Amino acid sequence: MDQAARGAAALKDSNFEEAIKQYTAAIATNPNAVDYYIKRSTAYQRTSKYPEALADAEIAVVLAHKRAKRELIKESQLRRAIALFFLERYADAEFILGIVKKLDEKEKTLGIWTMKIAGKLKGLEEGDERKKVTAKEVPDVEIPSASNSTATKSEYSTAAPAAAIAPTPVVPTPANKIKHDWYQNNENVYFTLLAKGVPKDKATVEIEKDSLSISFPIQGISNFDYSLDPFYAPVDPSKSTFNITATKIEVTLKKATPGVKWHTLEGDRATETSSSENTPSIPSHILTPKTNEQPPTYPTSSRSGAKDWDKVAKDLTSKKKTDGEDGDDNWDLDDVEGDETTKFFKQLYKGADPDQQRAMMKSYQESGGTVLSTDWSNVGSRTVVPEPPDGMEAKKY
Repeated sequence: MDQAARGAAALKDSNFEEAIKQYTAAIATNPNAVDYYIKRSTAYQRTSKYPEALADAEIAVVLAHKRAKRELIKESQLRRAIALFFLERYADAEFILGIVKKLDEKEKTLGIWTMKIAGKLKGLEEGDERKKVTAKEVPDVEIPSASNSTATKSEYSTAAPAAAIAPTPVVPTPANKIKHDWYQNNENVYFTLLAKGVPKDKATVEIEKDSLSISFPIQGISNFDYSLDPFYAPVDPSKSTFNITATKIEVTLKKATPGVKWHTLEGDRATETSSSENTPSIPSHILTPKTNEQPPTYPTSSRSGAKDWDKVAKDLTSKKKTDGEDGDDNWDLDDVEGDETTKFFKQLYKGADPDQQRAMMKSYQESGGTVLSTDWSNVGSRTVVPEPPDGMEAKKY
């Protein structure tokens, strides 16, 4: 299998660094192969190396025009438009995407990129450099030749494109132009600080359970500081990550409680100031009592009023047992005070095996007394979210 084939396989498997390595070696052998530059541009873009992605795309455009291959021209111009978009040259990206549309109105990705670019342009102020078109239909770049592509494969394994123009130095984003964006799924919150030219060696990103702090030096002021405190809900710092690129800081926050939907990045909830190692913290979305002195109560059909299920559970674990005639341990229900609901709960607990008993206690405690499960395999590895009865709702922060 030659380098181009290995590069194609790596690109298909999303092994982008390997794809870059293999296509670089392939270009060393055949520096005029348009498809190699298109594919390497794709790999560069997927690894957030946008200047390199643009350099490869522009070489591909020139080579495609020399061959007068309509399909290759379209593919290379599309890669060029995408690279320009990620470099925040939105007007240039729109201009190049218009060329793609003329070449193939049925290109399946036209719709989504047109929408993305239009959305970015709409949010820019008048006079913003990103709204100015500076790109040409055919860029002025030097075409690689065989004479400058005779380096060995080992030299090309990690090298930049042989004919790539040195990328223009990134101009740091002014403090008043720095913006942020975020989205989420059931597992993570993805936060992006849109700031170009952040020095990796001087930037500080601190992720705590309830907060995020970002700091880095910036032109015009001594330091730029950004913080979120507290988060809408807690995160797991040990599983949260961040990445600093030429154009932004990307932070992936691992939700401490999967499935909790964040309505904002920050909340007004109270955070823990101290905790005992043996006392697990209660997620902020769980039903909480109105005061610290009294546990929550829930609707019941009992004539004696609402039940304190925490006390019921405690009674279950501390109640003495009596030996029955058959030698089995049995609850002496005749000695148990309470209504029929209480007795039913105790009877159910008594007949359960140890795993079922653990499941019952865990599901009741974590759901604030709104869920009762006997399936330990279902509730043992997750936090049981509340399912409050009619007339009640989980407290939101």
